[in-house]
Amino acid sequence: MKELVEHIVKAVVKHPDDVVVVEFDEQNEKVYEVVVNPEDVGQVIGKDGRTIKAITDMVATLTGRRGVSVRVVR
Repeated sequence: MKELVEHIVKAVVKHPDDVVVVEFDEQNEKVYEVVVNPEDVGQVIGKDGRTIKAITDMVATLTGRRGVSVRVVR
């Protein structure tokens, strides 16, 4: 799933070589932390958070888990 998140984010940003995805568990929740170039943060979050919410919803649906979180870090 980490590779899928990375692939999706790289398709959205202007600096795909700067994208790094770290996967870990936190309090019974699967967390995907996405590190992007500071110029790309807005692209990944999207208007009113729609893009990051769509990515999070897709990952949660594909994994069958409710406890999924995708965080954007610059």
